[in-house]
Amino acid sequence: MRLFFAAWPQAKCAATLEAWATRASAATGGRVTRADTIHLTLAFLGELPVTRGADAIAAARRVEAAAHAFETQEARYWAHNRIVWVGPRETPAALDALAQALRRELETSGFALERRPFAAHVTLIRKARAPTMPLEPPAVQWPVSEFVLVRSTLARAGARYEVLERFALLDG
Repeated sequence: MRLFFAAWPQAKCAATLEAWATRASAATGGRVTRADTIHLTLAFLGELPVTRGADAIAAARRVEAAAHAFETQEARYWAHNRIVWVGPRETPAALDALAQALRRELETSGFALERRPFAAHVTLIRKARAPTMPLEPPAVQWPVSEFVLVRSTLARAGARYEVLERFALLDG
């Protein structure tokens, strides 16, 4: 199974981001991420044997991190993978601490993770072309009171996500 950990937005936040992406796609083309699949990836595990799912859950249960929020403040186009994303200008300390704590626990449990630094971004348009004008993102407050383990199933119509487990964060 293909697994990843993510911060999942509240429905209103996701709907606002999807609406913005729909408008922005007029300038970029591409495929807009559906509201029900919008997320911020904390750690991508990739294809794993089913038996490793329990190890991932056990590692995540050891994570101690504070609940927090961040705001989407900028929109960018990454030409190398043709996506448009939104996120904070700088990764908030609490969000970075969550991602790093999760990484440590997963690596301690024998998971091989990407070596690149954590980048807080939310992909909203795939297969986009460079916009001809700056993209002005919506200023959306995204509360993070939990993170989730998600199974991703690839299909022609786009990825289908199933939340397998939720992990509460500590009240700040």
